[in-house]
Amino acid sequence: MTTLAQTALQWLNRGEALVLAKIAGRQGSTPRAAGTQMVVARGGRIAGTIGGGLLEARVMAQCHALLGGGGGRWLSFDLSFTEVAGSDMICGGGLEVVLLPMAPTAENIALFERWGRLEAAGGEGLLIFAVRREGQAISSWHCALAESDGRLLGRLPLSAAALEAALQSGRDSAVMQTLHLEDCDLFVEPIRKPKTAFLLGAGHVALPTAHMAALVGFRVVVLDDREAFANAARFPEAHAVRVLADFEHPFEGLQVDRDGFIVIVTRGHLHDKTALAQALKTDAAYIGMIGSRRKRDQIFKRLLAEGFSEADLRRVHSPIGLNIGAETPEEIAVSIVAEMIAKKRSVKLKEES
Repeated sequence: MTTLAQTALQWLNRGEALVLAKIAGRQGSTPRAAGTQMVVARGGRIAGTIGGGLLEARVMAQCHALLGGGGGRWLSFDLSFTEVAGSDMICGGGLEVVLLPMAPTAENIALFERWGRLEAAGGEGLLIFAVRREGQAISSWHCALAESDGRLLGRLPLSAAALEAALQSGRDSAVMQTLHLEDCDLFVEPIRKPKTAFLLGAGHVALPTAHMAALVGFRVVVLDDREAFANAARFPEAHAVRVLADFEHPFEGLQVDRDGFIVIVTRGHLHDKTALAQALKTDAAYIGMIGSRRKRDQIFKRLLAEGFSEADLRRVHSPIGLNIGAETPEEIAVSIVAEMIAKKRSVKLKEES
């Protein structure tokens, strides 16, 4: 999946201007959270979304006007019946959206290039926007990227003390923080390590699962012992595809931590059992194994005999995926990725009646 940062970089490298639209704040019920953003270029091209519908259409119209020249804008939207009558976005809340025009300068190109590299490498950092405004008009703004090792790319009109306060605010939060320091509105947005989906198996179910997982933002790693199946041509959206000697040590050289989601879809019971035993030795946030309840119970019985505990086995989602009556590989992939999203968002799923 091409990220917002990568798309913006492509446009800037071609000499195109763009507008970054960011949700600066929200009150009540809204379609997207503060920090959500998109970039808009000429011709109606966008990357990302701030919620769709009439709201996004109005923001895009403002962005297109800014592409013709002018400073940034700070917009307020009331998502009530009167503001969005006739649309599909009657949420009842309010949103503030900041629009920041970006020219294809060397400074902006360097910023988006580093942002994209951090995302691709699974790195972490902070994006900091400093905005000065008068009402809806933004008189000036600056952006910088602070890396985890302390390096700062870009310039901010802040004293050392204010900058340190902004950095500390970002380090302590998983979501964008809004501050007001030294006549600036600051948006401090964490760039977090992406969740990684480790697919053990590269067969029919793995193909659509890899595609859908990448589509919703997972970093995908495909692992199989068959070179004819585990290759970049079959999985163009995967971050990495590895051919294993066997499933005894599938994660060798890989970091599988609390940001890891393991999907076991190998071609047979024996491989699934071997892969599950290795998965249970990791700190993965999610472990799912395909197959029937009978198959699961047989594998669990063998793992208990080998010394694994009931607590270990309670970590396993098996049969994998939400129960939506899925039959085809594509339907199974939908059920798997839906369950992964629920785990990522810490959503407690309703029990079936």
